[in-house]
Order: sequence, then C-alpha cells, then structure tokens
Amino acid sequence: MHEKQLRIRYIRVLEKFFTRTVSLLKLENFDHELFKERTLKNHEDMKRTKVMDVHSNYLTDLKRFVDLTLSYVKNHSESFENERNTLLKEANLLQKEKKKNTYKKDKHKSKKFDDGY
Repeated sequence: MHEKQLRIRYIRVLEKFFTRTVSLLKLENFDHELFKERTLKNHEDMKRTKVMDVHSNYLTDLKRFVDLTLSYVKNHSESFENERNTLLKEANLLQKEKKKNTYKKDKHKSKKFDDGY
C-alpha cells in the first residue's frame, strides 16, 4: 500500500474512534462500564492500522484526545463524572477546530475580477 493510503486509513480510524466515543459520552443514561468496554474494543480496531505521522492541528489534537480517553479508561475516579465532562469539553474543542476552516471570510471580496456578466 502507498503511504498516502495508509495515512488516509489511519485518519479514518482516528475519526471513527472519536465519533464513537463522543456518541457514548453524550448518552443520557451513561454507563461507565459500557463506555469502558466499547472504548477498549474501538482501541483494538485502531491497533490494526499502522500509526502514521500527522501534521495538522486537528489531527494532532485528535491523537491527543484518543490518548486522553484511553488514559481515563485505565485510571478513573469512582463516578467518572469529571472525566466525562473533560472528554466532552475536549470533543467540543476538537469539533470547533475541525470546522474552523469552513467559516473563513473572503478578505478581498470586492477586489475579485468581474467581467460584467
């Protein structure tokens, strides 16, 4: 496989882990044991792909989120409420970082070429 294909596969696995984790965290009837079990299962899926270097801010933050989630699963408090809130906050910041480029303003809108049609 080419390096580009491996990189895309790794990014997809990271994002899949992120979306699955966030959906579990946002459940109203949150169960810590279910979260722990599913997160470890999702991590097994991640282990199958080769780890690649990522350079964008979003992807490095995504890797950091995955590491943070796994550390909270292994070392957590009794209620897991503080960890859950921290993970939800990090998830919101990650989503904000991803969508940041979508909302760029056209700086020189009036200076664009207009041929009169």
